[in-house]
Amino acid sequence: MAVDTEHETDDAAETVTASVVGASGFTGGELLRLLAGHPNFELAEATSRSYAGKSVGSKHPPLRGTDLRFTEPDDLESVDVLFAATPHGVSMGQIDEFFDVADTVVDLSADFRLDTEEQYDEWYDGHDAPEYLERAEYALPEINRENLPGAELIAGGGCNATATILGLYPLVEAGIVDGDQQIVVDVKVGSSEGGAGGGEASSHPERSGVVRPYAPTGHRHEAEIEQFLDTSVAFTCHAVDMVRGASATSHVFPSGPVSKGDLWKAYRGAYEDEPFVRMAAGGSGVYRYPEPKAVAGTNYAEVGFELDPSNKRVVVFSAIDNMMKGSAGQAVHAANVALGFEETAGLDFAGLHPVGAP
Repeated sequence: MAVDTEHETDDAAETVTASVVGASGFTGGELLRLLAGHPNFELAEATSRSYAGKSVGSKHPPLRGTDLRFTEPDDLESVDVLFAATPHGVSMGQIDEFFDVADTVVDLSADFRLDTEEQYDEWYDGHDAPEYLERAEYALPEINRENLPGAELIAGGGCNATATILGLYPLVEAGIVDGDQQIVVDVKVGSSEGGAGGGEASSHPERSGVVRPYAPTGHRHEAEIEQFLDTSVAFTCHAVDMVRGASATSHVFPSGPVSKGDLWKAYRGAYEDEPFVRMAAGGSGVYRYPEPKAVAGTNYAEVGFELDPSNKRVVVFSAIDNMMKGSAGQAVHAANVALGFEETAGLDFAGLHPVGAP
């Protein structure tokens, strides 16, 4: 079915068919949940080699009662949009097959996030389909909205990169960060980032109660951050005792004087009209700054900052749900823009309070 991308529509009667490849994982489950409740998507297929024949509700409790069953990934149905929630390396090997059965492919792995084959040689293990890299559009609408309408290949952002980019982007746009400053980023992430097969380090006995550095240097998402912000960062990740969430604290040392008014102008200018960015910058109450608990289960990002005049430092805080704004929610948001649907369609859940550990 051809979709008119010349103008945006909120016509709930206009629907396209969609499939999810790799649907049994955590992110695949989030995609199924979002697409099942979306006014413009008809969920046609969910593949899983391990769970073929079983109901999707048997693996994903929020989908109990639905009729859809997992199918083998070898025989893909023809659909309008294919969402790939597969491990890194799978999509680049099957991208021709994906486009044989779908007009639009939304890939949630790292396979098409970077611009060049050389970057994949440096940060990953090379690339099997480099001819597709120039066709891919980064899925984060807040920084790439103008290039998404009509996109045929959409590359989902990494969760750690997404949190960091959203925190720092307004400073880049305002010229407060121009590539010469020292920027130190520390990201704390939940166990779901390791996926359903996260291994020993993600098991409860090993993960519970920890604040564990797992990528002190050289994290692959660093390449993504530097590509889209055009600046270098010193980047470290910690695994912490939560299930959902990525929380980035960025320390920026501007070259010139910066006031709190300058910061507010930068962040309001970047995000005032964004439907999925909320500001939390030292107000009143318990949740004065961004934190994952406040956005768990939602496609929202929270962003805030604090100015430290004593050492000419800006501290930037940003928090997302790694499986939503950092993956499935971002993918659906980008697909909405690409296909001309209402941006917020299927993503209007604002969260719960109070809740337990995210």
